[in-house]
Amino acid sequence: MYYGFDVGGTKIEFGAFDKQLNRIATERHPTPTQDYPALIETLTQLVKKYDAKWGEQGTIGIGIPGSQAEDGTVLTVNVPAANGQSLRSDLEARVGREVRVSNDANCFALSEAWDEQAQSAKTVLGLILGTGFGGGLVINGQVINGKNQMAGEVGHMRMPIDAWLRLGEHPPMFDCGCGNKGCLDNYLSGRGFEQLYAHFYQPLSAINIIENYRAGDPDAATFVACFFDVLAMSLGGILTAFDPDMVVFGGGLSNFDELYDAIPARLPQHLLSAANAPDIVKAQHGDAGGVRGAAFLHLT
Repeated sequence: MYYGFDVGGTKIEFGAFDKQLNRIATERHPTPTQDYPALIETLTQLVKKYDAKWGEQGTIGIGIPGSQAEDGTVLTVNVPAANGQSLRSDLEARVGREVRVSNDANCFALSEAWDEQAQSAKTVLGLILGTGFGGGLVINGQVINGKNQMAGEVGHMRMPIDAWLRLGEHPPMFDCGCGNKGCLDNYLSGRGFEQLYAHFYQPLSAINIIENYRAGDPDAATFVACFFDVLAMSLGGILTAFDPDMVVFGGGLSNFDELYDAIPARLPQHLLSAANAPDIVKAQHGDAGGVRGAAFLHLT
């Protein structure tokens, strides 16, 4: 049995998967964001409940919105209770088995890499276009974490110069939570999509911008064409560096279906002349990707 936890800023989602990777149990609980003992207790009780239910000890994987430092401490803004804590070893001491922890974007990528549509792809790059912009790289079914557990943190790459110039006169220089400016996270995410529109036009939700675009609104049409160009230009460098067989988009903005025609049409001019663009597809598992990927950390 494989247990996965997607620990977010508002909820903890639990999923149990059988040996055929079918999901056979689901639970959600509010995240004790300010109470670390309560967080560990919530995770422990869920593990014990399902161990008892099936009469076996399931493997445990956890996805978090952040990273795990070399000394095992967690670095996360969205779950303050866990920040600086040894989540993995503390939970291992309570449940008596190995616990694996990874970034939630890595878990998303791993979930999609094990999906049927990606089985023939040796290298899968998962990119989340949601509240933030981040990614995870999976090679031969295994997450690539890097020395500092930060591989795939493409949201903290700076916007390339051609994309910056495409924004026209007086482009905004957004501050980033990492302490730098101009990070892709603030331009290519769903939040960035809204921030850019507000800078050039007026505050609107991403849903309303897309609705206006589909209705033929000229401001929305101009903006979306610019955003597609900026996204393709930014992806050009990322894809040249990673050279994946497949890119999977997740997050709220991945539901903007026009992306899947617009980006492949624009990408070739931003890649090396000898390169072919990878397949670009929509995530198959939506919000469940994080918990699936967390559980699948024990498949590799």
